[in-house]
Amino acid sequence: MKKNLNTAWKKLWYFIWEDNSIWSWIVNIIFAFILIKFLIYPGLGLVLGTSHPIVAVVSNSMEHDSDFDSWWQSSEKYYSEFGIVKNSFEEFPLKNGFNKGDIMVLWRANPDNLKIGDIIVFRSARTNPKPDPIIHRIVIKEEKEGKLTYQTKGDNYLTNRRQINACFQDGCIYESDIQQSQIIGKALFKVPYLGYIKIWFVDLLNFLLNRR
Repeated sequence: MKKNLNTAWKKLWYFIWEDNSIWSWIVNIIFAFILIKFLIYPGLGLVLGTSHPIVAVVSNSMEHDSDFDSWWQSSEKYYSEFGIVKNSFEEFPLKNGFNKGDIMVLWRANPDNLKIGDIIVFRSARTNPKPDPIIHRIVIKEEKEGKLTYQTKGDNYLTNRRQINACFQDGCIYESDIQQSQIIGKALFKVPYLGYIKIWFVDLLNFLLNRR
């Protein structure tokens, strides 16, 4: 019995790590997914203090389409109303924004470590929220009725214009009065474009589902 178990284990080991067949590749992909999903990801979450330690950026709302000086020239008016000036913005984390497809590594977010200019990931409280969490920059931190609330804004110039228009339509409900309970984490740093793996996979899955 012991000899048979050893033989079976050796065959399995060879199949997973040395066999070049398509089935071996499929098993490796499944194994990697399980390892990341149920071991590495929760482990990172425990260390970093958030349920979502790594997120993929799926929108263009934080992109800068030019160098910082040119971007600020077109965006200054959207931040001056919050008392944010160029010198202050230059000290903000990720002052040059980031792109769709980037991976963001998050840290736990609490009132003590959140300040104006920080980038947070949060869930919308609207009636019909977007399926993905939102990642934007804090422009207001204030206390209302004994509770801290936040307002955020995307860095992208077109996003700023859309948000200004939205203010006239619904009183700036979108992204204002964000409660601490809505916040998933605070952005630490980015890994460029690695998130496109998730985006392409989701796009492919949606394409296959829509063909049915």
